[in-house]
Amino acid sequence: MAFPRFYFVSPADLLDILSNGNAPVKIMKHMPKIISAMDTLELLEEGIRPHVKGLHSCVGVEYVEFTVELKLLGKVEVYLQEVLNTMKKSLSDISKRSLKKFTEIDKESWLVMDPAMVTLLINNCAWVINCEKGFKACATDPNAMKKAFEDQVNDLKGLIMMVQGDLTKPVRQKIMCLITMDAHSRDIIDLLVKQDVRRADDFQW
Repeated sequence: MAFPRFYFVSPADLLDILSNGNAPVKIMKHMPKIISAMDTLELLEEGIRPHVKGLHSCVGVEYVEFTVELKLLGKVEVYLQEVLNTMKKSLSDISKRSLKKFTEIDKESWLVMDPAMVTLLINNCAWVINCEKGFKACATDPNAMKKAFEDQVNDLKGLIMMVQGDLTKPVRQKIMCLITMDAHSRDIIDLLVKQDVRRADDFQW
């Protein structure tokens, strides 16, 4: 009950985790069974109880650095919950920083600086912001949503040009996901333009 994810671990693995809980290094092999898409934690060895620097993903090749210091103390069910809490806090911090950077640097540089999940999230946030600006501008500019559509198309073209170049496998995979999502976002704005939507109740699927 202290760490409910243990309910989904096999009895043999759970026994191994609990018996080696005082030596976190020995339970790193079980991390993919405990936290989805995680391969292992990056540990800074300082005696028996190490500090966690970040996590390595088992999906593609990706490292996420924790933004707060975490020392693995106490029982295994306690410090694993702290790992989850720190992971969520770190991703939140990275997302806030990424949203700020999105408006300060060029998109090509921004795309490669963060973990994929953060990049996909902030990219969708940017799309929402673009649409909201278009709706607000409709009061004085009847072509505002058309301009939002053009911005979306230009962003999509930029991504397509990037995948035609020389990229690392993780970055290419990230951009391919962005292209799929941005194509869908483009189609939504296109539908808004065709239906001349200016308020939420104007829209029809």
